Amino acid sequence: MTELKTELACVILAAGHGSRMNSSLPKVLHQVGHRPMLHHVMALGQTLGAARQVVVVGAGGEAVAAAAKEFDDNAAIAVQDPPQGTGHAVQMALPALEGFNGTVLILYADTPLMRAETAAALIGTVTEGAALSVLGFETDEPGAYGRLITDEKGDLDRIVEFKDASEDERAVTLCNAGLMAAPATLLREHLPKLSNDNAQGEYYLTDLPAMAKAAGGRCAIVRAGIDETSGVNRRTELAAAEAVFQHRRREEMMDAGVTLIDPSSVWFAHDTQIAQDVVIGPHVVFGPGVTVGEGVRIEAFSHLEGCTVQASASIGPYARLRPGTDVGEGAKIGNFVETKKAVLGPGAKVSHLTYLGDAQIGAEANIGAGTITCNYDGYDKHLTVIGEGAFVGSNSSLVAPVTIGKGAYVGSGSVVTKSVPDDALTVARGRQMTKEDWAKSFRARKEPKE
Repeated sequence: MTELKTELACVILAAGHGSRMNSSLPKVLHQVGHRPMLHHVMALGQTLGAARQVVVVGAGGEAVAAAAKEFDDNAAIAVQDPPQGTGHAVQMALPALEGFNGTVLILYADTPLMRAETAAALIGTVTEGAALSVLGFETDEPGAYGRLITDEKGDLDRIVEFKDASEDERAVTLCNAGLMAAPATLLREHLPKLSNDNAQGEYYLTDLPAMAKAAGGRCAIVRAGIDETSGVNRRTELAAAEAVFQHRRREEMMDAGVTLIDPSSVWFAHDTQIAQDVVIGPHVVFGPGVTVGEGVRIEAFSHLEGCTVQASASIGPYARLRPGTDVGEGAKIGNFVETKKAVLGPGAKVSHLTYLGDAQIGAEANIGAGTITCNYDGYDKHLTVIGEGAFVGSNSSLVAPVTIGKGAYVGSGSVVTKSVPDDALTVARGRQMTKEDWAKSFRARKEPKE
């Protein structure tokens, strides 16, 4: 949590329909790093220690409201219907801020890459005396962004929307990122005075700085990089946000002591946790919910999701670890092995071409190539237990529920349907039969006669 010198509330604007995404899924629920953009922004509020979070949704915004409550059941939901601009949206949030007299940070749910340090700087200028503070960025291609017009002291004089800007104002390259911090008292005073006498007939939040300055206040500008301020309105911008997120995570991982052999080909989720001295090969993908212990090696083209890998284990190449997998210390998951709800004890080895689902594998057990746990009967899943030090021969099928005892051996090619005692040998396959010269006589019968 970032320490602030003020009580903080966040108002998150999430009422846009996002029609340019061409999707039945609300725009702000599209994911970056396996996390909805809305949740990224709400997580920023949590990091900053916000006492309240208000999410403003539009008509038909039930899915967005539900997602906000899923992340934080204490979040307040405000509805903007019909949409009448950003100033109107923040007005809709004011009832949820009743009794709150700290600083309000206004965020956008489609801007998921804001750093906590930048947001804290925005808030800090208000606690240090500014009437309000606006986030801006410089760009050589300002396009349709609103422009930040500064006064002779370099403070913010006013914000001009592109459609209302003169040619001289459109030449300004300092642009409005949309994020703003202001005392709750200022918002209560000035938001009701907003006018919709503009090109879009909307109540602009961007009119607040001019109103605050007219009342004798100083309006500050905090500058940020364009990667932090970029909003997402279409799929290409979503892909660009994902690229920025992944670049940051890769740098964070390497700075924390993780080796990425080919950094640009490794993909992380927002919650991936990796200890130091882990080595990750090319084209490894982490889904959500992965924790990797110290000294693990993950080889190329492996996919991990919802799993834990204990220290010094070895994974891959071409391994798939699905949710519920827990790989013990020093254990090995080899090439073309898939696991699901499988717990492997320390030193267990599953070297290649194997499926382990709903399984408990004891320490130092060895699972041969081609082994599968037959865990599903068409209706229910069943458990396979393999004891410590057991040896399962190649190409064996273990039909759950079944237990292979400690130190037991399963002969190659067996279909095991009954439990095996400790230290026993079980062989469950058809008996080999050999007929001398059978192949010769078969060919003689089949080959054409001259």
